[in-house]
Amino acid sequence: MKKEKIFEIIKSKNIRQIDLKAVDLAGRLHHVTLPVENFTEDVIKDGVGFDGSSYNFVKVESSDMVLKPIIDNCFLDPFYEIPTLSFLTTMHVANADRERYSMDPRFVLEKSVELLRKEGFGKDIMWGPEYEFYLFNHSEFYFEPLNSGFHLNSEDHSYYNGYHKEMPEDSFANFRAKAVEILEKEGIEVKYHHHEVGQSGQQEIETKLTSTIKTADNSVKIKYFLKNLASKMGLFITFMPKPIYGQAGTGWHLHQYITNGDKNLFYSEEGYSNLSKLALNYIGGILYHARSLAAFVNASTNSYKRLHSGFEAPSSVSFARGNRASAIRIPGYVRDPNHTRIEFRAPDFTGNPYLILASIIMAGIDGMKKGLDPAEMGFGPAEEGKAVVKETMPKSLEEALKELEEDYEYLTVDNVFPEELIEKWIRIKRKEIEFINSRPSPAEFLIYF
Repeated sequence: MKKEKIFEIIKSKNIRQIDLKAVDLAGRLHHVTLPVENFTEDVIKDGVGFDGSSYNFVKVESSDMVLKPIIDNCFLDPFYEIPTLSFLTTMHVANADRERYSMDPRFVLEKSVELLRKEGFGKDIMWGPEYEFYLFNHSEFYFEPLNSGFHLNSEDHSYYNGYHKEMPEDSFANFRAKAVEILEKEGIEVKYHHHEVGQSGQQEIETKLTSTIKTADNSVKIKYFLKNLASKMGLFITFMPKPIYGQAGTGWHLHQYITNGDKNLFYSEEGYSNLSKLALNYIGGILYHARSLAAFVNASTNSYKRLHSGFEAPSSVSFARGNRASAIRIPGYVRDPNHTRIEFRAPDFTGNPYLILASIIMAGIDGMKKGLDPAEMGFGPAEEGKAVVKETMPKSLEEALKELEEDYEYLTVDNVFPEELIEKWIRIKRKEIEFINSRPSPAEFLIYF
C-alpha cells in the first residue's frame, strides 16, 4: 500500500487518531497514539521515538529507539470509541539512517526467511496456527505477603470431555462467532472454530495457512482482538498453557510446510506419510533442537505444567502420523498433496510469536543443511504400539534455558538471532523464574503447613 492511499483512508473514514503497536522482547503488546494531525509523511519516513529499555531491548543509558509504521499493515481499530487507524511497526536505531534494529523480533523473523531463501530451501513457509484459549465468566487473582491465591468461575462446565460440545453447553459459541466476524473483517481468514477438550471454557479458533510474516503479524492482531472482545463482553480470556489443574492444556499448534511459490516442497508420493526428504530433514532439525527450542516456544513456567500432564500433551520428542503425544504430528486426514504438512504441537502462546516462528525456522534450516533424518536419530515414527522414549521435552523453564545455553549456535547463523538477544532472553526468563520460585504457593501450604 502506498502512503497516498493511507491518507485517502484517513480522510474517507474520518480517522481522528493513529495508533502504533509493537511487541516487546517477551511478546507483550505496547502502543503509542497520535492525534491524526501529527501523522505526517515525516512520521512515516522517520518514525516516532520510544524508550527501548521499557521494551527490554536496551539499557536505560542508551534507550532511544524509533517505531516506524508498516504502511501496508494497518487496520481500522474496532475497539476505540473514536475512529482510529492502527499500524503494526518496525523498530529502528535512533540515528540518521534509521537502520533496522537487529533485535527487533519482526526483523529476526524476516532474517530467518531470508536465510531459508539464501540456502535454496524454498521461498517461504506456510503456517496454519490453532489458537487455543480459556474463557471465564469471572477471574480473580491476588498476591500479597499474607494473602495470595486465584479464583476462576465458568458457566461453561460439564463433567464430560468438552471437545466439539454443542449449545447450550457450549456457552461461549457466540463469543467465537463475534471474534471470527472481527477477524474476517480485518482480512484474517478462519478455517473453523469450536469448543475444545477442556470442560471449563476451553476454545479454539484455527486460521487458514498464510505466509511467515503475515502469520506472525496476524497472531499479534488476533490476541489483541480476542482480549478486547472478551473485555467488552465482560469475560476473561487467558492463553496460559495450564490454567486449570486436571483439565486439558492450551497450546499454539503450528501446521507448516515449505513452498517455492507454487509447489509444496514437503510432499513426496514415496515418502513416509507422503513427506519429502526435505520435510523429514526439517523435522529432524526441529526434534534435534527441541529441548533448546523450548526456551522460546514454551516461554513460561506454566508451559511445563502442560507438557508433562497427559491430555494428549506433546511431551515426547518424536514424530508420527496422527499421534498427538508426539511433538510433531503428521495430520492423517490430509489428502490433497498441496496441503501436505507437519504440525508442531509443543509451542504455546506465552512467548513472542516472531521469535517462536524464527527459532523453528532456524532449527529446520539446520536440519536441512545437515540432512538430519529423524528416524535414523531415533525420534520415531512413534506409531501405535511403538514406544519412542529417547527424549522428552524439558520439565521446567530453567531446564529449557540451560539447554539453550548449550545449544544456540543454529540460531545465530548469519546473525539472525544476535547473541545479545539470546542472553537478554535468558536473563529475563530467569528473573521470572526467581520471582515465582521464591514465593510460597497454595499447594505448598496444602502439603507442608
